[in-house]
Formats: sequence, C-alpha cells, structure tokens
Amino acid sequence: MLNKIFNFKFIVVIIATSITSNVSWAQAGKRNSKKPNIIYILADDMGPGDVMLYNKDSKFPTPNIDRIGREGVKFMDAHTSSGVCTPTRYGILTGRYSWRTSTLKKGVLGGHSKHLIPADRTTLASLLQKEGYKTACVGKWHLGMDWEFLQASNSTRIKANNVNMHTPIKNGPNANGFDYYYGISASLNMNPHVFIKNDKAQGTFEYLKDQDALAKRGYIGAKPGWSAKEFEQDQVLPTFTKKTCEWIRENKDEPFFVYMPLNSPHSPIVPSKNFLNKSGLNDHGDFCMETDWAIGQVLKTLDELKIADNTIVVFTSDNGTSPKAGFPVMAKKGHHSSWIYRGMKGTNWEGGHRMPFLVRWPNKVKAGQVSDQLICTTDMMATCAELLGINLTDNEGEDSVSFLPALQSKPIKNIAERAVVHHSDKGIFSVRYGKWKLMFDNSGGSNRTDPRKDEAIKDNASILLFDMDNDATEDVNLASKFPEIVEKLKKKLAEVIKDGRSTEGKKIGNDPIGKGIKWKELNVVEDYL
Repeated sequence: MLNKIFNFKFIVVIIATSITSNVSWAQAGKRNSKKPNIIYILADDMGPGDVMLYNKDSKFPTPNIDRIGREGVKFMDAHTSSGVCTPTRYGILTGRYSWRTSTLKKGVLGGHSKHLIPADRTTLASLLQKEGYKTACVGKWHLGMDWEFLQASNSTRIKANNVNMHTPIKNGPNANGFDYYYGISASLNMNPHVFIKNDKAQGTFEYLKDQDALAKRGYIGAKPGWSAKEFEQDQVLPTFTKKTCEWIRENKDEPFFVYMPLNSPHSPIVPSKNFLNKSGLNDHGDFCMETDWAIGQVLKTLDELKIADNTIVVFTSDNGTSPKAGFPVMAKKGHHSSWIYRGMKGTNWEGGHRMPFLVRWPNKVKAGQVSDQLICTTDMMATCAELLGINLTDNEGEDSVSFLPALQSKPIKNIAERAVVHHSDKGIFSVRYGKWKLMFDNSGGSNRTDPRKDEAIKDNASILLFDMDNDATEDVNLASKFPEIVEKLKKKLAEVIKDGRSTEGKKIGNDPIGKGIKWKELNVVEDYL
C-alpha cells in the first residue's frame, strides 16, 4: 500500500538530536514507489550554545550542522525527555518516557547493564523494519544488553570481571529492530572498552584492573574493566563515521533507517589528532568540531550518492553539555555551551534539555524556516508513523506526538493541550504545559551547579513557575502570583504519570515497579496520583 502512496526516495534523520507529512505529500507520492530512507544522528552532551546557528557568539564553527538548519527547519523549543543520556535514548526509540519502565526512574545504565527495552516493545527500528526497511544502529547504545556471566550471580550490580566477553550478547540492538549494529555498549568512559558488531564483542581482550593499567593503554577518563587491545579512544568517532557511510553506500538501493548515536562530545573528550587545538577554545570545542565533521561526512555521502534532495536530515543532542567540558575556561573566552539558558546536563533547567533540533528535506521542506512549536525527542515515532500512514496501537509511542505539520509551518495537532515532562538525573520531575513550566526543586533537580548564574532564584522557593514565552532564561518565579496555574500543572503532571501516556488513547498505566525502586520521587503531586 505504501508503494502507491509516497513520492519519496530517501529520508535521513540526524540528531545532536525528527520528520514530516501531510495529505498533499502523500497524494503527490503516487508517482513513485520508493519508500523514504531515514537517518537519525544524535550528538552526546552538546548544548545549543555549541551550535553556531543558534549561538552566533560560539567560539568555534559548526558549518555542517548549521547547513541542516539553513536548508530546512530550526526548532527553537525542542526538548529531550531527560537531562541525561540513557532515558533520552529510550524515549527516542520507543516514543515513551523512560521513568515509565520498571527500573530506570533516575540516572543512567552502565556498560554491562541488562537490557532496558524488552524485545516485544515496538521501537522506531522495529516499526520501520515491519515496513520493509533495512535498519542499522551505529554508535553508542547505552540501553543495556545481556552479557553472559562467568559465574552465576544474584547481585543486581554486574561486576565487569564476571562477564564472558567471548559469547554472544543477548537482547541488544538486534533484538530491538536493528538488522545491523556496530558500536559501544555505553559511554566511552564506561567499560567494556570494545567495539561490538551485532551480538559479538570485537578484538583481543585484556582486563585492565586499575588506573595504572588504563594509563598504560593511553586511556583517559575511563573506568577499569575489559578492553580490546585494538581499541583506541580517539578513533571511536572516526570509526562510527566510516561505518555509517559504508553502510549507507551498501544499502542505498533499499529503503533504510540509520540511527547514529555519537559518543561525542561526551567525556572522555578525545578529539583525534586532526582536530586537536583546532577550535582555539579547549578540547570540548575541538571535539564539537570533529562531531560537526562526522555529520559533514554523512551529508557528503548523501550528495555523492545523489540521494540528498529527498532525504530528511534531523540533528539534535541527547542533553545539555557536561561540566567535564570546562565551563569556567570557556566562559573566560566568551563561550557558553548552554547558550542563554540556565543549567546544564542533568538538570531540569532549560540548559539540561532544551536542545538544538534541525530538520532538512530539500524536496519537501522550505529552507530557512524557524519553528517556535514545542516538541520532544519522544516524537520521532509518531512522526514516522504519520509519514508512513501507520496507526500506532495504545501501547506504542505513548508519549510521542507527530511534528510533521511543523515542517510546513502548520500547527502540530492539539499542541495547546500537550504536556511535556522533564526529568533530571536525580529523578525529579518538572512539566511544561503551553507557555508555563513548573519545577519542584530550586536546584533544578540535580546536584550540578549553574554554569552561567551563580545565584539561585531569589525567593529560594521550592515551587517554581516560569512563563517560557517571556522568560525562557528562567529568571522570574511567578508561582506566588499564579497559584491556580501551579495547581493546574500539578494535576496535569499527575495525570500524565498515572495514565501511562501523555497522548490520546487508552489509559494503560506504567510498568510494574522493580524491587527496591522508588516511584514517587515527588511528594508534591501525591495528592493527585
């Protein structure tokens, strides 16, 4: 049926950092039977101030990222579903908030953590796979996979020296809809320090038991554990780039979906030698420039294959910049990774989750657009579903809203009634509803300090209400002035929590709470739960 509907050759989605549709496009598609291809590229710990298209005062260039926005749509009010990476990645692939799971109520997973996404849950990849797509994930997974133990263990804490590196890994990306996977299991600072191809760790393994052993291998900012002798930290990003471009070339004649979650510019900050000292700022600036280069290589591949015009490219980041980037050093030189916003990675302040979000599709999307509509990184699934004419079931994409209309400067359906939930690294909620944002913690729900504003909100209140249309920098707390709005947003947040979804559909609740896991991180909404 889709072969009769769409006039698309290829769609690519890149995210730092989703897609579009409407009836006229579908009708126009009757002339072509080729389904769209999709590539989604996600930067790691790269704030809006690290992209020159957003921050004209950035101290390093990002021409390839900027190109995506100049040739398409720049979203100004786009948010990740969390201030840290594992929850955001879960949301991108499932269209669902990660705090609805049994285990991930706060924080992130480790390199040997068990799988978070069950094989029977629909993901963006499995949704497209059912539509005949070739699917690939190249990059940092960080959603858990099941390693075999050397010795039986009942402990919930997985010890690296008890992991068998030679046997096939179960319930990884291949179990979640990806035909091909090449990447690392978690962040580059976490063990194991190895590449994984599909379900097999690659290389000759050695156990690095302490920091001295890591130093001898030339590793920085890493944890002891298993390593492959062939693994080099500064070659991870170039390898991901090469593997992605090769896979695209090999599969250019078939409809495909590529999810490319980068390891950069997350710590350890390890730009390759071609980018060392290139920014004139610091190593974070160098690594951001190499990130931009990687994206440029993908765009170049599309151009060379002559598939760029009918390709959607989306770029975003999984959360704000980490303090490892060196905020004080960069600030002295006039660079602010959080741009104009308060906060950073991990926080519920805007700098933790309001990210660059750029979408390009030359054949269908007018260049140079700027959208102020509210979107979230959970929205990719619903966007792809609308694009392909797929009806999601009640337990698919529970927190996903299609932003397809926004690519033609049209209003997103029911956007005025949409609530977007923010979640900090400590598991603290905040909620955005229309122009209003409600927070329950003066610290931003995190122990991380503010990189730009040393002073907390002056009244030191625990309930914070901001008018995001007029105060996106979160300077003026309006909670005492609008108590009725505070109560309205409390009720809305409680509704989103208990219903198991934030979109229209059957109320299905959340996954059963795992042993020892707290659900109610916020007593301020308990009266409504």
